[in-house]
Amino acid sequence: MTVLAFVIGIALMVVGLAVSIALHELGHLWPAKKFGVRVGQYMIGFGPTLWSTRKGETEYGFKAIPLGGYISMAGMYPPSPRDGAALPAGEGRAGRAGGGFFATMVQDARAANDETLEGRDDERVFYRLSVWKRVVIMLGGPIMNFLFAIVLFSILFSAIGIQTATSTVSALSECVPATASAECAPGDPQAPAAAAGLQPGDRIVSADGAPVSTFADLAAVVQASPAQQLTLVVEREGTQETISVTPATVEAAGADGTAQEVGFLGVRPAVEYVRQPIWAGAQAAVENAGAVAGIIWQLPVKVYDTAVSLVTGQERDPDGPLSIVGAGILAGEVAAVDAPILNRVAGFLGLLASLNIALFVFNLIPLLPLDGGHVVVALWDGLKRTWARLFRRPPPKPVDASKLVPVTFVVFIALAVMGGILIIADLVNPVSILS
Repeated sequence: MTVLAFVIGIALMVVGLAVSIALHELGHLWPAKKFGVRVGQYMIGFGPTLWSTRKGETEYGFKAIPLGGYISMAGMYPPSPRDGAALPAGEGRAGRAGGGFFATMVQDARAANDETLEGRDDERVFYRLSVWKRVVIMLGGPIMNFLFAIVLFSILFSAIGIQTATSTVSALSECVPATASAECAPGDPQAPAAAAGLQPGDRIVSADGAPVSTFADLAAVVQASPAQQLTLVVEREGTQETISVTPATVEAAGADGTAQEVGFLGVRPAVEYVRQPIWAGAQAAVENAGAVAGIIWQLPVKVYDTAVSLVTGQERDPDGPLSIVGAGILAGEVAAVDAPILNRVAGFLGLLASLNIALFVFNLIPLLPLDGGHVVVALWDGLKRTWARLFRRPPPKPVDASKLVPVTFVVFIALAVMGGILIIADLVNPVSILS
């Protein structure tokens, strides 16, 4: 593993993460502007601003820490109550300390939100939108990550292909070993494929009338036909030939672990990239989303297990959660591994696609400050309005999500702690593709 290739792999992952974040925020930005919401900022990263430019009413830029991004929409919450709107941040309605730390947080959130409003009757604000428009804006980010993952998986499966053991012969066994997995020994009989005249480079088109395209297809026919003559149609140098061969009988472990007699031909397959149907990318994205969801709902337990392995030095679960640091390390290993460049490109695309699936699923968690939390707030607002219409009551006030800022803070701290544990584990006890 070369250091330069490892660093290049990490750099590519940083760029890939930045693109993924940019697309996520674009998924929020485009519908927000389409629905008339005033957007003050579109930023990739957190911390100090490295570069920015203003186009119209929106400032676009990059910040120093590429671990996220955001857009700043006007009026995420309704304006502060009139009797407390003019008070300084942190003071209550009676002019004294407003009830402690969490009450101060709520008031500060309201004050910051009020700064984005152009008067109490401002129409170009998020909270005034209909429920479905707010849901579209908040789901736009995760959906962009999901669509990006589909594109990456489609390139991986349909443009590059999946490494598959094909029906093309790469090499021949010299003999029939005592078992299907044993090495040749003096006195072992010649392998049926070599005796029948098969050659490296031959592509087996059919076996006993059954078409074959992969080694698995061929093996199924051969293993089911010990000591029975088979007719193989072989393509050799552009022409097809028919070869008769009788598989030898060897013992191998069956699916239940017991020994059974199977047919043995003595060919080794060529491994090639086989392109998959165009829908394979979307199918892989859906399957990966389901697998990640199975991990996400167990995230606290998984992170606890990771912390235990960190303290005890035990091997980590390779299917457990990773931080972006862990993803970067894997990207570095993929770039530096001793393999053809196409293999490394395929590995990187798969890793980046999986990262976007993780971003998609994670942001759907129905807790603020995640996108799923904002969706829940919008749906609750819609439910209240529907209830009022059904019972002919006056329209309720918009749901004030600023009251949930303390919950948001607790969730943020929990996510920060779990993220910190994963980062430390990825530095000290990383998951590796080389182990």
